[in-house]
Amino acid sequence: MSVGILGAGAFGTALGIVLARSGREVVLWAREGAEAMQGARENIRRLPGYGFPDGLRVTDQARDATAAETVLLAVPMQSLRELLEAEAAGLRATSPVACCKGVELGTTLGPAGVVTDVLPGVTPAILTGPSFARDIAAGLPTALTLACGDPALGRSLQARLATPTVRLYRSEDVTGAELGGALKNVIAIACGAAMGAGLGESARAALMTRGFAEMNRMALALGAEVTTLAGLSGFGDLALTCTSEGSRNYRFGLALGRGETWSSGDTVEGAPTARAVADRGRALGVEMPITSAVVALLDGRMKLGDAMDMLLARPLREE
Repeated sequence: MSVGILGAGAFGTALGIVLARSGREVVLWAREGAEAMQGARENIRRLPGYGFPDGLRVTDQARDATAAETVLLAVPMQSLRELLEAEAAGLRATSPVACCKGVELGTTLGPAGVVTDVLPGVTPAILTGPSFARDIAAGLPTALTLACGDPALGRSLQARLATPTVRLYRSEDVTGAELGGALKNVIAIACGAAMGAGLGESARAALMTRGFAEMNRMALALGAEVTTLAGLSGFGDLALTCTSEGSRNYRFGLALGRGETWSSGDTVEGAPTARAVADRGRALGVEMPITSAVVALLDGRMKLGDAMDMLLARPLREE
């Protein structure tokens, strides 16, 4: 069975490694540096220290990846539409699986919505959940959610993509799965900022808990199921992302709380997602105080102390 992966960042590379290790023929498309990766048999820039199994081939030709039986979309959320438009001809014959997390600026669509918008008639799926690329590449046990609105296709994709170390749980709630993966990044920025400013573990716990409630409010307003947010793609991913410096969004928040400049070239999906979600929340009349505070911090309209004061001064209410 062949798998094509569009995007050779850390996560796309890790998926390629674990799938090839379990016997799949994997074609990994890299926008740049494909020849160097193929020669070194390692992604030295994004995932150093993890060699490529024999079944993994790197290419700079996207059509080689889209010709596979199963295609994974592992580019940053804000780059997804551009990729889909460029490779539409090859992707129309597939059921692509989006592995990115976030909400598109302007449209406020999640990855599945963007796939449907660009490729009408194609049934998208989402692969999401609590996972770090290095854990996957190292063969450490990981559990993820595979969400697809077509039950038969979901079962097929689950069988194609599960490995001995990556366990996939199936869901038909695509909206809930993609929102959980997107919104937890916003809360992770808030938690990182609180820890970076020295506000303590109790403050982080409060932000995680109230952030989870915020995630649920938005998801329910958009037709998702509350049980989905309580699973791997919601609570599970939130717990991992808000407590570990392995998370880019959490590290970005730490830098924000310490007053440091973010110097990493890594994509921080939570920043544009916060802005998009705040816009969507206002349009829907959904209360999103933590998300709004994160946007104010990002825009420089509010200092961290003021943001915490604002959250603490909110009217007293039942939980």
